[in-house]
Amino acid sequence: MADELSPISRLLHRRGESLQKGDPVALPIVASTTFHLPGDPQASHVYGRYGNPTVEEVEAEIGLLEGAEAVLFPSGMAAIAAVFYAHLKPGDRVLVHADGYYNARALLEAYFAPLGVDIATCPTADMAEADLTGVKLVLAETPSNPGLEVCDLAKLARNAKDAGALLAVDNTTATPLCQRPLDLGADFAIMADTKAMAGHSDILAGHVASRDPALMAPVKTWRRLGGAICSPFDAYLLHRGLATLELRVARANANALAVANALAGIEGVAGLRYPGLATDPAHDIARKQMSGYGPIVSFCLPSRELAEAFIARHPLLTPSTSFGGVHSAAECRVRWGDHVAPGFIRMACGIEPVADLTGATIRTLDSLNLRGA
Repeated sequence: MADELSPISRLLHRRGESLQKGDPVALPIVASTTFHLPGDPQASHVYGRYGNPTVEEVEAEIGLLEGAEAVLFPSGMAAIAAVFYAHLKPGDRVLVHADGYYNARALLEAYFAPLGVDIATCPTADMAEADLTGVKLVLAETPSNPGLEVCDLAKLARNAKDAGALLAVDNTTATPLCQRPLDLGADFAIMADTKAMAGHSDILAGHVASRDPALMAPVKTWRRLGGAICSPFDAYLLHRGLATLELRVARANANALAVANALAGIEGVAGLRYPGLATDPAHDIARKQMSGYGPIVSFCLPSRELAEAFIARHPLLTPSTSFGGVHSAAECRVRWGDHVAPGFIRMACGIEPVADLTGATIRTLDSLNLRGA
């Protein structure tokens, strides 16, 4: 019977399956770092750095969404770092996206290159065709952040397998509800749960998921030795966010598609990207592997000054550097050193009513008089 239910329904009712009379229905926060441990130190819980009941419950919930074992970390970057540290050694070669989240490349360059790890980069759109000879690990991000390029994951997974390389996919922009890297052949699915999974811009968290216990074992060992476990308080807030994940993702995706359609053809708006648009260069690949296209729309205005004015005047945009939350947000990504035009805007749609968000967007653009810019 349970197999006939969606992962979301199973997640929502998972705790109830094991409740005894008088048990709390809501997930308790177990804040203890120490556990009763007389004599032989063999027990279900030994010390907070090794594991925590609240964290483990949320890992099981994420595992239902991924269809795989999931391990929680205190941030998305900690999750990426765990895969790097667990599976890269001096002399290895890693291929990483050239246009995805820059901190992944920064970590490799700062800490792995000096140890003798060879780092190669490739644009996301070209990764499925990349030469993987001698590559130990591939890190792809699709759709990429912030440019929204898309990689054919099934093809990349086949090529990685043929080359003997491991494939890790940063699935933060899509979530497991809209794209399933493990089903497409990836060895690891990684997410910054800070974003849509938690969904309220109030915690840092991340996870690694895999269906191969041998590949996960060193990831879990690194977490234990490095002390990179998610706190039970953050795990609890993530648990609360997961309960509304499907509803929030559906609204944010609908908002993004509506905004993208509204922006199309407006004079002064250039470089519009959203994989859900039939006219987007990545749409043909995206529609093969995605059931929804994410909350992010990217586009360019003629100058940074106009882009900043758009963000400042828009009544429903928070000027902040994140996405996946309930509030719509936007920023000029050039301020972080991304290789984008000065007027490039990453707009992350939240869950405001669609008509409100699209209407405010068009009115704000009209106020900028772009025709003469």
